Amino acid sequence: MIPFEQALNIVKEKLAEAAISPGTEVVPLAAAAGRVLAEDIAADRDYPPFHRAIRDGFAVRAADVSVPPVVLRLRGEVCAGEHFPGALGVGDCVSIMTGAPLPAGADAVVMVEHAETRGDGVEIQRAVHPAENVVHQGSEASSGVRVLARGKRLGAGEVGLLASVGKSRVSVFARPRVAILATGDEVVPVEQRPEWFQIRNSNALTLSAQVAAAGGIPQPLGIAPDCLETLRAMIEEGLGADLLLLSGGVSVGKYDFVGQALTGLGAEFYIQGVALQPGKPLVFGRAAGTFFFGLPGNPVSTFVTFELFARPAIAALGGATHEAVVFLRARLAQPLEAKAGLTAFLPARLACPSGDPVVGPVGWQGSGDLVGVAAANCFLVVHPDQTRLAAGDWVDVMPKRQ
Repeated sequence: MIPFEQALNIVKEKLAEAAISPGTEVVPLAAAAGRVLAEDIAADRDYPPFHRAIRDGFAVRAADVSVPPVVLRLRGEVCAGEHFPGALGVGDCVSIMTGAPLPAGADAVVMVEHAETRGDGVEIQRAVHPAENVVHQGSEASSGVRVLARGKRLGAGEVGLLASVGKSRVSVFARPRVAILATGDEVVPVEQRPEWFQIRNSNALTLSAQVAAAGGIPQPLGIAPDCLETLRAMIEEGLGADLLLLSGGVSVGKYDFVGQALTGLGAEFYIQGVALQPGKPLVFGRAAGTFFFGLPGNPVSTFVTFELFARPAIAALGGATHEAVVFLRARLAQPLEAKAGLTAFLPARLACPSGDPVVGPVGWQGSGDLVGVAAANCFLVVHPDQTRLAAGDWVDVMPKRQ
């Protein structure tokens, strides 16, 4: 077995070495969320395009109100979506609303709370410095400057930015096709009533949901029996996709044939076991030009190893810049003991009852317990040297993606 961090680096490096370039397509902006940008995006003008007021109040010359109180002449009003046609002279002010362009000659805004209208004048009761309550033209982005880079995954904020720069259609990378193959004679279709010694194929449905959330196109291939010839044929079909995910059959049992089948197809293996709980039997390699992951068959192991290894791989195959695993920090709710030498990912609940965030494991019965995963909102990360942790210790937490 190799350490968890080393395994992560191997996956990252092998995908980078392959330098796979996915195809592209142009989609309407409304359909771009979750896709990966295939072009650099530049600002089509300055942002903001004018000096913008960020408070309701009065546009002034800061020099005129340096010694308050002072009464200024009220020259008019300007709202968002309009502009003041004139320019402010010495002793002038203009009523201004949030989002409106600053009139020529003005260099600051006095908040309405610090002023009082008196007839055709306004008493300013507080001094302001130049640029106070104003966002300068071009301070967010200058015209022609790149605001989004090729390889960026588009979330709601990025879609909003694309809309603001006028990109009604955008070039994105094609989503990678991810073949999913469950293995084992004990596995039956979800709609089938299992015998007492069988289990339903939850892994394929779990992986399909995870693949779609990661930006891939899931392609379930069904269930491969514990028969070397049939398994090999189904794996060969899966290698026609951009990535192949296998669940089960990657351990060293008498009927664990995945390794044999892949070897028969000329596979090169980069990882065969990781010091990880759950997920030690993880396999990663390449055959017929296609990367594959052999994920452990236990459902929680499958879930965790996908999030740690397959999700970043799908991102890379889909043209995204590297999407590293992100850990947050929280205080441990209760004492905890763990096995030395393993990086453990335990289903847990994170909450903020008061002050610091607090995390504690949920009640779960090991790597086959999907009930525990469903009850969790994160994974508590225990590193190899953390064999004993006390309540209140700071620990790493991996958010559970939906």
